[in-house]
Amino acid sequence: MNISTKLMGAAAALALTAGAGLAQDANPGLIIDLGGKFDKSFNESAYTGAQRWAEETGADYAETELANEAQREQTMRRMAERGANPVVVLGFANASTLDVVAPDYPDTTFAIVDMVVDQPNVKSIVFSEHEGSYLVGMMAAMASETGTVSFVGGMDVPLISKFACGYAQGAKAVNPDINVIVNMTGTTPAAWNDPVKGAELTRSQIAQGSDVVFAAAGGTGIGVLQAAADEDILSIGVDSNQNYLHPGEVLTSMVKRVDNAVYDTFSQAAAGELETGISVMSLENDGVGFALDENNAELVTAEMQAAVEDAKAKIIAGEIEVHDYLSDNSCPAF
Repeated sequence: MNISTKLMGAAAALALTAGAGLAQDANPGLIIDLGGKFDKSFNESAYTGAQRWAEETGADYAETELANEAQREQTMRRMAERGANPVVVLGFANASTLDVVAPDYPDTTFAIVDMVVDQPNVKSIVFSEHEGSYLVGMMAAMASETGTVSFVGGMDVPLISKFACGYAQGAKAVNPDINVIVNMTGTTPAAWNDPVKGAELTRSQIAQGSDVVFAAAGGTGIGVLQAAADEDILSIGVDSNQNYLHPGEVLTSMVKRVDNAVYDTFSQAAAGELETGISVMSLENDGVGFALDENNAELVTAEMQAAVEDAKAKIIAGEIEVHDYLSDNSCPAF
C-alpha cells in the first residue's frame, strides 16, 4: 500500500464516508506513540483529550504506550482483543501496521491520527499542518531582526517537511529575501526524543544568524526551546500550546488539536455516531492554528496579529494557497 499516495488523494477530497455506529457499552482505547504521553507535544495533547473525555463522562478508557517499534502490531491486536472500541492509534508510523491489523477485527473501529489507512473500519484523522505553519512562519519573519529564521524537525519524513514547507512559505510571504534554515534531527524514531540533539541543532542555527526557531520534533523540541531561551532568541512550539514552557520567549505555538481529535472520536463512539473514512482538521474548523495567551502577549504585536488573521481568512477563502509538501514531495519555498 502506498500510504502517501492515499493521503494526498484522500485529503484532497475532504470527505467522510459513512461507518457503522458502535455499541455504547464499549470502552475506547488509546495507543500512544513513541516518545511518551508526557512529551509536552503531540502525544500529550492526545492524552489530554482522552482525560478530558474521561473526566466529563466518568467513563474509563484503556491506554498503552509504545516503547519500541516491535510493539506496534502486538499492541494493536491486544487492544482489540481486550474489547476496546474504538481503538485510537497515534502517529503516521502506525499506518502500515494498522492496514494489516484492521481487517482481522472487522467488529472493531480504529482511528489513526496523522495518516490515512484505507480500510472500512478505520477513521483517518489528518491535519492541515502546512496552513498553521504558514501563519507562524509569517510571525517568525515579522519578529526576526536578522533576516534569518530556522526550523528543527524530528524524524526526516514527508509529514515533517510539510510543517517546514508551510513555515518557509509564510516567512517568505512577509520577506521574500528571508533566509530559512531547515534541519532534521534524524532518520529513525529516536529523533522524536533527543532534546540534546535538538539543542545542538538550534545553537548551530543561531551561529548562522537565526533569531527565531520553529520546532516540530516531539520531545526533541523541548531541547530546541530550551536552547533558544538560553541563547536569548525566540522559539515557536508545536502541537500543544508550549508558550508556557518559557514565558516571554516562545513567540507562539503552532497548535494541532490532537486533543479534540481524540475527545471527539471517543464522544462520537459513545453516542453510536462514529463514522469511518477521512476527517481533515484545518484552519477552517480550528483543527490547526497559532496560540495566543498571557505568556506571549508582549511578543505578538497588533500588526503581527492583524496580518496573520488576515492571512488566515484568505487561506480559508482560497485566496491564499499554501503548497502542501505531501502533494508532490517538493516545496517552492526551499
